[in-house]
Amino acid sequence: MDLGLTGRTAIVSAASKGLGKACAFSLAREGVNLVLNARSAEALEATAEEIRAETGVSVTAVAADYNTDEGRAAVLEAAPVADILVSNPGVRQIPGDFNEWDKAEWLHWLDVHFLSSIQMIQSVLPGMRARKFGRIVNISVSFIKFPQQNFAHSHAARLALSGAIASIVRDCAPDNVTINTVCPGFFDTDALHTNLHNHARRGNTTYEAIVENRLQSVPAGRFADPKECGDLVTFLCSDQAGFILGQNIINDGGVYQGLF
Repeated sequence: MDLGLTGRTAIVSAASKGLGKACAFSLAREGVNLVLNARSAEALEATAEEIRAETGVSVTAVAADYNTDEGRAAVLEAAPVADILVSNPGVRQIPGDFNEWDKAEWLHWLDVHFLSSIQMIQSVLPGMRARKFGRIVNISVSFIKFPQQNFAHSHAARLALSGAIASIVRDCAPDNVTINTVCPGFFDTDALHTNLHNHARRGNTTYEAIVENRLQSVPAGRFADPKECGDLVTFLCSDQAGFILGQNIINDGGVYQGLF
């Protein structure tokens, strides 16, 4: 299937590894030129070179903090015309005690999981609407559908983003601009395994026991390949996905059992 993406330009944040890198690779394989962002210049340039070597597309690496005004400005300077935005916070969730969080803690997570994406969307949306094409995909987590204990700060910010998107997506739909959210479950990334090791330490158990426990909760019986997230995101950026608007799409191997 020709997704109609050849020659488009995409911004992908947190793209040096994990799900961001998988999204970047998948888009590049469809002929999309890339502006990649992450905080680590060395890791980001290594990923950029991998993608250039395999696909031949243009890849610009912008090492900056996406969660700051200065970082987003640097990304936008490198991509004055962006057809696609894949907004991936690239900051792993950290559990904590609700009773210990002060205002600064809440504001930090709002910056990471809500304001950084909203402000970038505000920046790219007018140009997308004027050109009559735009695809915006936010990377969230499956747990926004069934929030977990000790993650209230992260879930609140992510749900705020989904709520905001639901309010604005209908305004830009007539201009062939879509905004959707992909909500991954357990994907085989460094971030997942770091979290599992941390869970094992907190629970005074072994990493192997935690892995087995998590796999038992996944009807598909495995952790997902990051490519499965990248390819889903790429399809949502395609010509064929122009009728999909404001959705929170769960991609978790059947863990979530709700209908909506």
